Formats: sequence, structure tokens, C-alpha cells
Amino acid sequence: MRVLVGGGTGFVGRTLTQLLRNRGHEVTPISRHPGKDRITWKEICHSGLPPCEAAVNLAGENVLNPLRRWNEPFRQEVIASRVETTKILAKAIAEAESPPRAWVLVTGVGYYKPSHSTEYTEESPGGDFDFFSRLVTHWEAAAKIPNEATRQVVVRSGVVLGRDGGAVAQMLWPFRLGLGGPIGSGRQPFPWIHVADLAGIVAHALEREDVGGILNGVAPSAVATTNGGFAQAMGSALRRPAMLPLPGFVVSAVFGPERSVMLLEGQRVVPRRTLESNFSFAFPDLPSALRDILA
Repeated sequence: MRVLVGGGTGFVGRTLTQLLRNRGHEVTPISRHPGKDRITWKEICHSGLPPCEAAVNLAGENVLNPLRRWNEPFRQEVIASRVETTKILAKAIAEAESPPRAWVLVTGVGYYKPSHSTEYTEESPGGDFDFFSRLVTHWEAAAKIPNEATRQVVVRSGVVLGRDGGAVAQMLWPFRLGLGGPIGSGRQPFPWIHVADLAGIVAHALEREDVGGILNGVAPSAVATTNGGFAQAMGSALRRPAMLPLPGFVVSAVFGPERSVMLLEGQRVVPRRTLESNFSFAFPDLPSALRDILA
């Protein structure tokens, strides 16, 4: 099938593009910048949706960029990069003469309220308690289209782990130098997923006609993973100590109180509907995921 991928040149997008091409699909990334074998968001706005059987949106500015101050202009950039790009694609799909059969949006588990005890499935409530939960609510609402001919899927992703980006890339050098450790108390849940499995869930949602609605994009064992447990597993995989905690007040000073919640708190998320859809995780546990990433 022909697949349009918003954010297709990013960390997750590159993995998804390779996976889909390996399965025989034709992929066209949508990017802010023109280039070979891609189209831009401006082209979608002006010319509508090119012929395709499926569309995916992965676009979104990196919220945890430590080089960006958490101020109102950056907040608006974070919102626009997610909500506005989703609106562009949803509008183009709704207006297409021959709409795609599948439309997949990847959002985040920030929809669910941080808790050390509550386990969240796809049916759990959320989406209205802080900036990030409300962002996910608006983001997912922007994807809704009245067209029943297009199957709609939302994947709520956890922290994405991979070799070429995401959380591991940011943490790797401190851990290699023996300076790694838990963030804050280390007791907060750490809902994670290997980038190959997140790409796999999206491909699964595109290819399976019986898959629809919300899917949680976290590893099956992530519900029991804490930030401290992740730090220990990372240290073990690198054969380095992981005993130096990063104090919460330092995290708040660097990222600001609102944004630091993403690092100092977490959610215990279960991929119940994802597993019920017969998706098979390549990396269901943290040791196997880290062995693959750090090999």
C-alpha cells in the first residue's frame, strides 16, 4: 500500500519507514523541509492528499529539549507541531475524493494521570489534569474525521528506546562514564517501548483491517518498570555502576516545574488492547531491549 508518514524523517519515522518498505509498502514522508521523495506540510495544505491507502502522523517537537526554555512560545510550538499537523492531515483525509483506508496517530501515555499504584488500560479515563494530558486530548480530537470509510487508530506511546535517538541516546554518555543513575526518587513508573515495537504496532494497525480505536504503545513488562529499575538495567547492560541519582530539584531547574513532571513522575500502563489484537512484541522485557540497543 501507499503510506504517507507525517514526521517520517524523525527518530520513530525512520524506523517505521524502513519497516514498511521492507514489507513491500511505498512510503512518502511528510516534512517541514522539501527534499527528494518527500512532500511538505505546505503541499498538503495547498494541494490536498496525494493518492494513498494509509496515513500516519508521528510529527511533534521534542518536549524535553534541554536547550529550549519552557516558555509560552515553546509551548505553542509543542502544541502546533502536534495538533496543527494532525488537523492538516485529518482535513485532507476528510476532503479526499478517494480517502485512505487507514489513519493512524501516535500520541502519548501522558494522557493518563501519574500514579505509583493505578494500572491504566486503553479504556482508563484521563486527559484533563495538566498541560500534557490536555495536549493529548486536543491532539487526539484533532484526528477525528466523519469519514467511516477510513479506519482510525490512536497509539498512545510510552518512552521510546532506540539506538539512534530517544531516551537512550540522551542518557548514554553519562552511563558509559559511570555517572548514570535514577532520576529523582527513582520510584516513579517508567512506561517504555522499543522503537522497533512502536513501529511494529503502527504497521500492525495499518495492515490489520480489524484493528481500530486506542492502543497503548508500551512493552508488556513496562507496567512493573520504575525509573530506578531502568537505570539499574542500563548500568548492567553497559557494565557500569548506576548509583548517582539526578536530584529532582536539578531536573526542575533545567526543565521547569511543568515539564519536569514527565521525568519525575510516571504512569503504569498496560497494552491490553494491543495484545488482544494479536500484536507480538519483539522486545517485551527491558534486558532484551537494552541488549539490542546497546549491542
